Amino acid sequence: MVSQTVTPDDYGQFETAWCPGCGNHSLLKCMKQALSGLGLAPHQVLMVTGIGQAAKAPLYMNCNMITGLHGRGLPTATGAKLANPDLTVITECGDGCNYGEGGNHFLAAIRRNVDMTLIVHDNGIYGLTKGQASPTTAKGHVTKAQPFGQPSEAFNPMAVAVAMNAGFVARGFSGEPEHLVDLIQQAVRHKGFSLVDVFQPCVSFNKVNTFAWYKQRCRKITPEHDPADREKAMALALEFGESIPIGVLYKSGRAAFGADLPPLKRGPLALRKPDMAALQGVLRSYL
Repeated sequence: MVSQTVTPDDYGQFETAWCPGCGNHSLLKCMKQALSGLGLAPHQVLMVTGIGQAAKAPLYMNCNMITGLHGRGLPTATGAKLANPDLTVITECGDGCNYGEGGNHFLAAIRRNVDMTLIVHDNGIYGLTKGQASPTTAKGHVTKAQPFGQPSEAFNPMAVAVAMNAGFVARGFSGEPEHLVDLIQQAVRHKGFSLVDVFQPCVSFNKVNTFAWYKQRCRKITPEHDPADREKAMALALEFGESIPIGVLYKSGRAAFGADLPPLKRGPLALRKPDMAALQGVLRSYL
């Protein structure tokens, strides 16, 4: 990381469109604190989003930013990171965007292990579209769109990430800001794909998984846990209910994707001029 004086104020102060009491407010503050604490200036950071209430977060930050399609933040971030490896690339959007519409991209990102970070605002509901069940909504949860209860088992992103040998897997809670800032910083420092799933209560459309509900259940993983122990990490990933572990569950130690790709060994693609002679040769080959 670059050593320089950076403060959260460098990332700006903006009026948001979120509901009062939304967990997004705390998560946004934590993100600014984490990045400034790492000495990262706004021009060194690229925030990539999909669509949704959570995906509005980078709109309230003074830094580089790309808004992609719903569920397509990760492939955009992948391209940006491979084109400019010196850039700190973070995708930030919700549980529906990443685990629903973007489910295949989530799996592909884990498999590739590109050096970037995914921050998921996990409120267990679709907030922007007014309260439908999302992939992480618990079975039986009643919503306006599922009046007889959500019929499917909830998606467990932690278990999937550990099972696929993800580079870095962590879970946080917006009600534990100091703890969350540390998790975000660890994720950004990690060389490879990092997932931080953050419980972020939706005060308008999820009346079950409230701030108090999470506060009563979330427990910090103890320092005795070895994140390299995949079996124990999986046990923590599967623990959800009356007790929910938050912290770093797993680190795989896999090498980041791209370091051994021949085109990248000559420097960042973003800083290189196209070889027009080579391009003309390719075009002539089709004649």
